[in-house]
Amino acid sequence: MAEAYIIDAVRTPRGIGKPGKGALSHLHPQHLAATCLKAIKDRNNLNTATVDDIIWSTSSQNGKQGGDLGRMAALAAGYDISASGTTLDRFCGGGITSVNLAAATVMSGMEDCVIAGGTEMMSFTAAYGAELANAGIRPLGMGSGNRALDAIHPQSHQGVCGDAIAAREGIPREALDALALVSQERAARAIREGRFDKSVVTVYNEDGTVALDHEEFPRPETTMEGLSALKASFDAMADFDLGGGMTFKKQIQRVYPELDWKGVHHAGNSSGVVDGAAALLITSKEYAEKHGLKPRGRIVAYANQGDCPTLMLNAPVPAARKVLEKAGLKKDDIDVWEINEAFAVVAEKFIRDLELDRDKVNINGGAMALGHPIGATGSILIGTALDELERSGGRYGLVTMCAAGGMAPAVIIERI
Repeated sequence: MAEAYIIDAVRTPRGIGKPGKGALSHLHPQHLAATCLKAIKDRNNLNTATVDDIIWSTSSQNGKQGGDLGRMAALAAGYDISASGTTLDRFCGGGITSVNLAAATVMSGMEDCVIAGGTEMMSFTAAYGAELANAGIRPLGMGSGNRALDAIHPQSHQGVCGDAIAAREGIPREALDALALVSQERAARAIREGRFDKSVVTVYNEDGTVALDHEEFPRPETTMEGLSALKASFDAMADFDLGGGMTFKKQIQRVYPELDWKGVHHAGNSSGVVDGAAALLITSKEYAEKHGLKPRGRIVAYANQGDCPTLMLNAPVPAARKVLEKAGLKKDDIDVWEINEAFAVVAEKFIRDLELDRDKVNINGGAMALGHPIGATGSILIGTALDELERSGGRYGLVTMCAAGGMAPAVIIERI
């Protein structure tokens, strides 16, 4: 099987994902994606006529984010018209999946140069969701919306699931807040020391002025006292009437009748709502040698894993075990772990179940501090892991994340 090399990884800074408030919120999603694609082209002197495909991830493919963002962003970035593009959705996990599929096409020998990545403008999806609500249409994230499916596999709200998992695992709020504080502290250190500088590219407005050149979401002033004072966010959502007396809490209790809980997640220990995009250049060994490109890493193995859709967030642990087995590696071989901090309990459970060294997990902070632009996050994390392997001299990095529907993609990369 051919090797799939990672030649480069870039991303935008993450802007606050609120309409009219974030520094990126006025831009078109294609503009963010095109910013990353243009950077990949320019940094690597890439002849875009040789790009076989662009595999992109966007979770909310509606309105401005619809219409095959991978292809349209490539055209907006000035790519040759022969560079094809497609767009996929694995909810939060799409940014890993786009890279894994790009690697698969190269490893199969069918393609030689593929760009993978993702975009999510949550400022747009927030505005779009408000429009749906005003029109009386069921908002995004409110279960599956399919009564027949919900009768078989009830699917709750992700934040409610996070609270339920914390109760089931016996993880107290104090532990979740402590992890959130560590995320902020590590992100602040990474920014201060320039650990993201190699990958982050400035986003410009259409008139050439700077829209954003730094992370907009982190709150380095965060303290344990401040976190402990925040009100739980999902108690009201747990009791939201879905119709006929059914609530999100009751949906979970249909499958886990022993579970009862109070909210432990809030704005400080949940992932931030942000806008962002990322891209990675994946090539074969032959392509890299022919075009004078120096590989930074390679894809070792990848895996996909499903788990209980009712609790939704528990697939990362079995996904990590599966990809380690595929790679023939043990957990002690991994120097850098990136587990998306969708909610603090996801990362905390991951660390506890796998008995990991906390100093190797989310070394430069995570989504609680930096934000989680749904379809882009996985691609961002792979780039972050590669940067950290290069900074620290480590060899292997493992990246995984939970996704709606009870899924988790995972990938192991090796620094070259």
